[in-house]
Amino acid sequence: MTKTAGRQGPLIIIGGHEDKEGDKTILRAVAQRLDGGRLVVATVASRAPEGYFETYQKAFSDLGVTDLVELYVEDRGMAHDGRVLALLDGAAGVFFSGGDQLRISSQIGDTPVEKRIREIWEEGGVLAGTSAGASVMSDTMLVRGSSAETHRIGDLQMAPGLGLVRDVIIDQHFAERGRLGRLLGAVAHSPRVLGLGIDENTAIVLEGEDFAVIGVGGVYVVDGQDVTRSNVAEAKPERALSIMDVRLHLLADGDRFNLTSRRPLGGPSCD
Repeated sequence: MTKTAGRQGPLIIIGGHEDKEGDKTILRAVAQRLDGGRLVVATVASRAPEGYFETYQKAFSDLGVTDLVELYVEDRGMAHDGRVLALLDGAAGVFFSGGDQLRISSQIGDTPVEKRIREIWEEGGVLAGTSAGASVMSDTMLVRGSSAETHRIGDLQMAPGLGLVRDVIIDQHFAERGRLGRLLGAVAHSPRVLGLGIDENTAIVLEGEDFAVIGVGGVYVVDGQDVTRSNVAEAKPERALSIMDVRLHLLADGDRFNLTSRRPLGGPSCD
């Protein structure tokens, strides 16, 4: 069964390039769930984080969120530093910015910082992540793979994520970078997982077993549970992927989906 590791707080999983100057629909959803509390902006995914925090500080202050702090670690040792851990004291939410998802998992995974972030979520806090910060939320995350072409059997790198969402693999900048092929490849490797491809300026708000789509783009759900054939185990690495009887859903703003039943909730949105 596909399920989240906890149920208390929402996960807001963003496909990247969320609007920071206009309506700010996605950032507004984060702000509303903070309810006036402190937001920690984790810029861990970036090797050069200068400017990330200031951009979010301005965008969130326009939404009434003025209590913001930045969390950044240059190396894994800093994630054991009490002064860094103290940045999370009293936080109502944590927002992971973009960059390289391997930096997040390798620098804070299984450290006191990661443990405290998980506690904030399990105690009802909001966790949000954009781009790399979205991919790292699943237990297995996509790290590398060619875009805008048919997937080749050997052209995929995956690694353990933070495991906030189980039995799901998340890809971002999805339609914009033509990543359907590599998400199909990931699902072919493990048909029990649901593949979620999230467009830019689009997000899912996951609460319990259900998520709702917000934003201007689409969310692609690739379900390999009923796949009858694929060549992923036998073909040479340079061969194109073949996969049959895979199910695809495309969801837009206002649509909802249940991860346990693997089914949309209600009909398509029509506003």
